[in-house]
Amino acid sequence: MGFADLSSLAYPWDTLGDVRATARAHPDGVVDLSIGTPVDPTPDVVRDALAAASDAHGYPLTHGTPALRAAVAGWFARRRGVPDLDPDAVLPTLGSKELVGLLPSLLRLGPGDVVVHPAVAYPTYDVGARLAGATPLATDDVDAWAGRDDVRLVWVNSPGNPTGAVADVAQLRRVVEAAREIGAVLVGDECYAELPWAERWMGDDGTSRVPSLLDPRVTGGSHDGLLVAYSLSKQSNVAGYRAAFVAGDPALVAGLLATRKHLGMIVPAPVQAAMTAALGDDAHVAAQREVYARRRDALAGAVRAAGFVVDGSEAGLYLWARPADGSAEPGPPAGATSRELATWFARRGVLVGPGEFYGAAGDRHVRVALTAPDDAVTRAVARITPS
Repeated sequence: MGFADLSSLAYPWDTLGDVRATARAHPDGVVDLSIGTPVDPTPDVVRDALAAASDAHGYPLTHGTPALRAAVAGWFARRRGVPDLDPDAVLPTLGSKELVGLLPSLLRLGPGDVVVHPAVAYPTYDVGARLAGATPLATDDVDAWAGRDDVRLVWVNSPGNPTGAVADVAQLRRVVEAAREIGAVLVGDECYAELPWAERWMGDDGTSRVPSLLDPRVTGGSHDGLLVAYSLSKQSNVAGYRAAFVAGDPALVAGLLATRKHLGMIVPAPVQAAMTAALGDDAHVAAQREVYARRRDALAGAVRAAGFVVDGSEAGLYLWARPADGSAEPGPPAGATSRELATWFARRGVLVGPGEFYGAAGDRHVRVALTAPDDAVTRAVARITPS
């Protein structure tokens, strides 16, 4: 099986040249809310662990150190309601995007195989399927693929990017049952699980109550056929570390481990040490969440005042916005495409992501990221809010 040629497939953000130029022409400069890259300092507890492990003269473990795998299992038990994860069923990855993009290939999928992903979704699900030669299927309707023997891999993204939608226990259980009936691998991309905003997904102690795909209420007590991907980029401001992991079914993890050993896909030892420290410290996660909550409140208020509706956005780092019915100038034009909406923001010196980047179903929305410094958020709010 060879990789498909994706050289002619444009990277979505590379197509924003005209919109970006409009935003940059603003007399006071651009405020970039288009990409969810962390902007706040990496916590000292993480940086100190990285520095302490910097004498990394030997090859690191592809499987991850025992300490890291134990930290992941402990984090799942403490923060995600998953008390029974086997530490051996944990595998560190070079960020979560490489796993999303390569998993269909690592699972030996190819022509004739179908990869299901959400209707509005991060584009790498689609790209990963095409790279393997498989066929992507964008749908939120379980009945659209249940019972099909050509469906080999199903992605669930909760909390969703870009929509911020959260799947409850019953919804996740339905997907698990359908995937197991046909023998498909089911993977939960849960990278935003520590950033809930809707009250029903927040515990009194501040711990996220966003259900995990590995939650025993979902799985029926078995992780067979299930994997969860998670990234520390957002919760710990370590996007530059490429620090993530996949966990779940021991047999699936063992297969991925064997392949990754051959390919040398290894997370550097200092990063593994930093991950171990980050997963053991909840205080910095809570502090960062408060920072994002403040920015979210300010941006959501401005976006709504400007004539937008914020859909979903129950968790995560984005506002999923569309024009309110009957909106008119100076607000966003009703019925505008996502690129026209992005241009509306750009004329005010604010760069956002067109919803079309996330599939045809997103073409009447824009994604507004919360990842900008406080002073930049203040400028964006002033520019968006009607005078």
